[in-house]
Amino acid sequence: MEETDFLRPYAGQVRVRVGGLLVRGGAVLLAAHRGLLPDGALFWSPPGGGWAFGENLKEALRREFQEETGLAVRVGRQLHLHEFRGGELQALEVFFAVETDDPAAPRLGHDPENAADAQLLAELAWLTPRQLLALPLAQVHPVLRGLLSTDDVFVPQVLLR
Repeated sequence: MEETDFLRPYAGQVRVRVGGLLVRGGAVLLAAHRGLLPDGALFWSPPGGGWAFGENLKEALRREFQEETGLAVRVGRQLHLHEFRGGELQALEVFFAVETDDPAAPRLGHDPENAADAQLLAELAWLTPRQLLALPLAQVHPVLRGLLSTDDVFVPQVLLR
């Protein structure tokens, strides 16, 4: 399957996406996505996804976080606003702090928009700021670049082009 096939359902439209920042034990829970970078490189981003008609942003984030990680979360304050434009993709992303009391370990979920053999989600991992700094910049979502501490996740950012 071509890398661009993974992105076909999202191409040529403006999307509003929500993402959740869950911090535990000095690390942030992140989802690796395929198809966004060349040569099969993974792109690490907070779990989340598209805002659907009829939902408020926090409802959308609870649904998306559950789909991608299996965890039920409480959505806290809005932290970051990010404008993404690249190739055929364009999105406005809104990130929130999230918390969970769910004792279960996160488990890799699915993208209902994509067929089973064309899933964007490749992996879930708890990554520390040091691990994020060691990755190539292109593989780390802009709201996570340059973190020195997980406390930095909670410093609001507006990244518009």
